[in-house]
Amino acid sequence: MSSSVDRTNNGQGNQRMTAKSAPPGLDIFLRKLLSHSPLTDDDQAAIMAMPHSVRHMEPNSYILREGDRSGVCPILCAGFAYRQKSTQEGGRQIVALKIPGDALDFQSMYVRTVDHNLQALTAVDLVIVALPDFEKMVATRPAIARAVIVDILIEASIGREWLLNLGRRNALSRLSHLLCELHYRLLDTRSEGLDARDVPMKQEQLADLLGLTPVHINRTIKKLESNGAVARHGRGIRLGDIESLRRLADFSDTYLHRNNRAG
Repeated sequence: MSSSVDRTNNGQGNQRMTAKSAPPGLDIFLRKLLSHSPLTDDDQAAIMAMPHSVRHMEPNSYILREGDRSGVCPILCAGFAYRQKSTQEGGRQIVALKIPGDALDFQSMYVRTVDHNLQALTAVDLVIVALPDFEKMVATRPAIARAVIVDILIEASIGREWLLNLGRRNALSRLSHLLCELHYRLLDTRSEGLDARDVPMKQEQLADLLGLTPVHINRTIKKLESNGAVARHGRGIRLGDIESLRRLADFSDTYLHRNNRAG
């Protein structure tokens, strides 16, 4: 991970902060947790008071590498990142897409060796929290511990849906499903400055995520354009008719557990 640090917070003086008054970066992380788990004002203040630093990284930078023994948990506060695995021959599969508010390495609290590569998709800003600080907070606050577990379980649920997407859906349904998922995940964290219709991925990256060739991705985008489901936007695409995408994907958001807190 890049060693450049923009600013630090030693965790003092923030004892009554909640999501509305949180330090930049931690506010969206707290919104992400609150989207699926109830937390008291005191628990929220404890999250906001965590000692942390903030780092900026450029597109394609490695945040973590496979085989690392991580001592920190990066939290994505701006930009997009992805998890990827590669074959010895150089073939790459993107196995997870991370959005603002996502903690990028909860697993290192429980298993110390990183088992995949984590890279910046766009330029990113990260909040860096030392694992011992996270572990201490989780050990003493059951509601936060539960929120962390729920977050891990939801990521696992998304992973299962991606397996189904790759294994059993055609190209049109695959891409439509991914676009629906990204749209609703961005809506849930209410990411400031981001349009939930915009897709931050180029065709080559979509190909590595969906197990298709860039040529096939291009043909599929053209089909979606023809019925108004998406539109070209620079080198990327923008969602048009979300209901059309839902129909093409036969999309259900059950696996995102968006109503978990109410339940």
